[in-house]
Amino acid sequence: MAAKRRKLGNPLALAVMVLLTERPMHPYEIAQTLRRRGKDASLKINYGSLYTVVQNLEKHGFVEVADVQREGNRPERTLYGITDAGREEAVEWLSDLLAVPAREYPIFEAALSLMCVLHPDEVARLLAERLTMLEVQAASLRGGLAKLSETLPRLFLVESEYQLHMIEAQADWVRGFLTEIKDGTFPGVKEWRTFLETGEAPPEFQDPEGGGLEGK
Repeated sequence: MAAKRRKLGNPLALAVMVLLTERPMHPYEIAQTLRRRGKDASLKINYGSLYTVVQNLEKHGFVEVADVQREGNRPERTLYGITDAGREEAVEWLSDLLAVPAREYPIFEAALSLMCVLHPDEVARLLAERLTMLEVQAASLRGGLAKLSETLPRLFLVESEYQLHMIEAQADWVRGFLTEIKDGTFPGVKEWRTFLETGEAPPEFQDPEGGGLEGK
């Protein structure tokens, strides 16, 4: 089952609609609330893009002006509220995202698929560098989660828990793969080394069309 194609595809638009189900807000308040709740760890948030998102939501009838406030000499602040169409869109969109796995083409997967042009020793060095960075990221995220959990319920932090789990899972895989390369137990690593050192692709590396690694 494929997810429905939507009028707006920016996840920030979904975040805005979900937030506005609580109460009407102006764009700056929306940005501050998302940051305060740690959503900037999973969403790219800046005021300029957020204002554009709000305008697009209004254009499609998902949000509407709820009030215009003025306090003293301060500029007017336009508060936006969600419409019935916006509530329906938010629920349907969120349901699709939770239920239907999407192929996202992570850049790390692309790099792994093409790493054959690098020497195994160089791959090991680079992966060791990546592993260190992953461990730092995981430690930082754990600290951030602990801090946020002091003021926010777990319901608002589950995406950070998931992010931490994915970082730790990637680190575990990289650690294991790195060990296989270093101790020579990774299947084909000997032939891989030979190819990079001599330029001659062994028969095992030939694809059905007759091309080798150098043709990929």
